[in-house]
Amino acid sequence: MSLQEELRQVDEDLERLRAEVAELRGQVGEIGPTDAVERAMLINQADEQEILIGELEARRDDLLKRLGEDDERNPSKTRGTT
Repeated sequence: MSLQEELRQVDEDLERLRAEVAELRGQVGEIGPTDAVERAMLINQADEQEILIGELEARRDDLLKRLGEDDERNPSKTRGTT
């Protein structure tokens, strides 16, 4: 898989995870006050996904850095030869 393809995949995963976290957080607000166990479970799931988001953001930053370094080494490769 090329760096650009991997970056695209990471961006797609980030988008999906952020949507899932937003949905989980929304569900927490919809749960009644007597369902503390389910509320805690949803909060825990959202927290775990936010940790994954942080890891994916770090991976994306690394890929962007590597792509920038690759661009500097091979300027004609990314800009095209005209």
